[in-house]
Amino acid sequence: MENQTALERLNEKIMQLLQKCEEFKDNNEVMQNEIITLKAESEIKDAEIEKLLEENSKKDIEIEEIVNKIESILS
Repeated sequence: MENQTALERLNEKIMQLLQKCEEFKDNNEVMQNEIITLKAESEIKDAEIEKLLEENSKKDIEIEEIVNKIESILS
């Protein structure tokens, strides 16, 4: 290795940089796919939360109506 010319060392370093760049690109693609998946999962969960909140609100209204009926009977 000590007998390498400056050009050979430079070429070796460039090849290492290109390899690292390719690794970063691959990792970036994997992370982008994970982000897409997580966003989709988050949207599904948000929709489910919204649905549950609406159901909860409806149940609160039903409970209030029942309480009102009981109060009217007891009056």
